[in-house]
Amino acid sequence: MNVRPPSDEHVISLVGDAVAAPSMHNAQPWRFRYVRQMRTFELYADFDRAMPYSDPRARGLHIGCGAALLNLRVAVAHDGRHAETRLLPRPEDPALLATVRLTGPGGDDSDLAALHPAIIERHSSRFPFEERRIPDDLRGKLVEAARREGAILTFPAPWHLQHVLDLVREAEARDLTDRASERELAEWTRTDAPSVNCTDDGVPDYGFGPVRSGGRAPLRDFAGTHRVAGRGTAVFEAAPQLACVSTTHDRPEDWLRAGQAMERVLLLATAEGLVASLATQPLERPDLRWLLRDPVTGAGHPQMLLRLGYGPKGPRTPRRPVSEVLDVQPRAFQGEAGSETEDDFVRRGPMR
Repeated sequence: MNVRPPSDEHVISLVGDAVAAPSMHNAQPWRFRYVRQMRTFELYADFDRAMPYSDPRARGLHIGCGAALLNLRVAVAHDGRHAETRLLPRPEDPALLATVRLTGPGGDDSDLAALHPAIIERHSSRFPFEERRIPDDLRGKLVEAARREGAILTFPAPWHLQHVLDLVREAEARDLTDRASERELAEWTRTDAPSVNCTDDGVPDYGFGPVRSGGRAPLRDFAGTHRVAGRGTAVFEAAPQLACVSTTHDRPEDWLRAGQAMERVLLLATAEGLVASLATQPLERPDLRWLLRDPVTGAGHPQMLLRLGYGPKGPRTPRRPVSEVLDVQPRAFQGEAGSETEDDFVRRGPMR
């Protein structure tokens, strides 16, 4: 059954939801194109916003784009439409990460649609969380949310958690003396008032949170060696609740799945009253990332560490205007993935 194509204003609204996703240092490394003829969104990587030192394989970039892709799917489902999603549909163009084609009325996407209100509510919280354990049934729901996107979510057992926290501290110690890492971080942090007032990307100082004066929660200090006026200190939780998103393989399509799983978990966590922050420090070091794996199973590739719990919500961080990341075209260019006929699309079938 055909549905009425969305107007350009509606397309802008859908992409506005997509770009509310988190990304490494809030770099927002994505671009979108909407092809009216095929009712298809195309998601592209913006490699000009890559971090060659901290993310040399663009793994983190793919994860951020995967999170934006999940948000787009949620927005489409909330709109009462069904979306067929393909990952890496054109192998000769590694920048084209996914296509999302609007095919008809919503089908089995009601669980995604229910997450839509959480898109605007989800913000990374860099404040202390309560020492209150997440109930087992909610943990199970979060694990299932990741599974639905082809990834694995695990909560490290206490003995493994200590090992993970040790790896985070090791990564933090290395960052203190790593000038290349410091320079790259400085490119994406805003510690001076003029840039805070006009920036639409990166991490402004109001998003740094307090300086950790105690506790074991893994937090990157975005201020680096700079002092930020008026920034206080706080004692963080002694028993942080961490969850690891991992995948069976470690290819670009797996990174995109991990990003979708991460965002689905974060949206569900938000809807259930949890707050969260991301911990990427040990994942940026290949030797430490390898050691994050569960030593019992020895399987899987860690993609993201989530800190979850109960506490104050974090502030909204800036986003680039949709007009800067969206291009609307009447039809696909000859030879592109979007130029195939509808029969071709149906015959090949959706791929995630």
